[in-house]
Amino acid sequence: MTALLFVILAAFLLNIPFGYFRRNERKYSWRWFLYIHMPIPLIVAARLLTNTEFKYVPLIVLAAFAGQYLGGRLGVNG
Repeated sequence: MTALLFVILAAFLLNIPFGYFRRNERKYSWRWFLYIHMPIPLIVAARLLTNTEFKYVPLIVLAAFAGQYLGGRLGVNG
């Protein structure tokens, strides 16, 4: 359970800066695509190193989306 929480938290926190960088890029541009996908190998590595079961991947993906969303909202007025 601790390993699962670590991977979920890592996915969330790792995606915050990438969401922040992505917010100023043109949608579907090369950098926009890159900022979304760069954290994935690190998250997969964390999942594999902690032997987190595959059935928890939807939770990890949800945490990554939440991190991207929060990062994209940082510094946005209104």
